[in-house]
Amino acid sequence: MKDIKFSFEDLNVYQKALDFIDNTYKTTENFPKKELFGLSSQFQRASVSIALNIAEGSGDTNAQFNRFLNISKGSIKECVVCSTIARRLKYISDEENKSIRQNLEELSKMTSGLQSYLTNHSNVSKPKTND
Repeated sequence: MKDIKFSFEDLNVYQKALDFIDNTYKTTENFPKKELFGLSSQFQRASVSIALNIAEGSGDTNAQFNRFLNISKGSIKECVVCSTIARRLKYISDEENKSIRQNLEELSKMTSGLQSYLTNHSNVSKPKTND
């Protein structure tokens, strides 16, 4: 049986977002149980939102994709705040917070780079895909 793959799955920023989700879930496993429906849930949902919006916007017009990438960038900022709160509450170490922020900075730069590409190629017609 042939593997089914969607074009957005080849985007480096999407793959990086999936890696960040994995790390977020591992990190929040160590949060206190009282945070299960609070900070843990919010951090996980914000991290997932980054990848979801990249996927949802791909295959659409460049303007629409850019809009979804802006939403992803908002979720990146949410994750920065979640990480900061987790550090302040001593759920994560300064080192963990720094690592998370470095990953988020890279995701933000990659997202901005993709947005620049889309803006510079807005007049190029995109081939039809099955996405």
